[in-house]
Amino acid sequence: MTEIWPLVRIEREALIADLARLSPEDWARPSLCDGWSVHDVAAHLVDNAKATRLGIVGAMIRACFDFDRQNDQGMRRERGDSPYETLERLRAVAGRRTGPPAPVDSRLVEEVLHGEDIRCPLGIVHAYEPEAVTRSLAYQARTSVGLGGGRQVAATVGLRATDADVTLGEGPEVHGPALSLLMVISGRTVALDDLEGPGVPVLRSRS
Repeated sequence: MTEIWPLVRIEREALIADLARLSPEDWARPSLCDGWSVHDVAAHLVDNAKATRLGIVGAMIRACFDFDRQNDQGMRRERGDSPYETLERLRAVAGRRTGPPAPVDSRLVEEVLHGEDIRCPLGIVHAYEPEAVTRSLAYQARTSVGLGGGRQVAATVGLRATDADVTLGEGPEVHGPALSLLMVISGRTVALDDLEGPGVPVLRSRS
């Protein structure tokens, strides 16, 4: 398997290139993250890239151990006065190799999922590194929803990627692109239309 950090940097730099082409109106559009704009998600990725094991403890204390509040505070701290300023901040952290006290695969999940949170509403199609998607899917399928994963959702069906050698879980099968499987078990139900199989109604009933 490829080392994680080079994959993270590849996806960061690809997103930076896509963001550099956006208009101010695009930056203001809603992302797939409820209540956040494209600009907000980009700022969140800056905050994520700066995260350290010690720093996340302090951030959680300031947020009274409320994970959503901590994310919101970090996003607002790193959100520049303009899209250009936020983009420059994202460029500055593209090569960082720090993270919170979590498996390093979580850094890859952040780049892929939030990349789609930005790209999907804008109609931008990106060819992710295949290993970035499959490792993110495997990580989310074994990580609790309470920790930002999709284990409880994935446990209700069998997942089979049609574009990669990935089969996970048991139950009524759901098949489709690995990226769409990743998005759906991570709460991005917009990708349900990309999936087929007897398990799709099971997933729809949970949305």
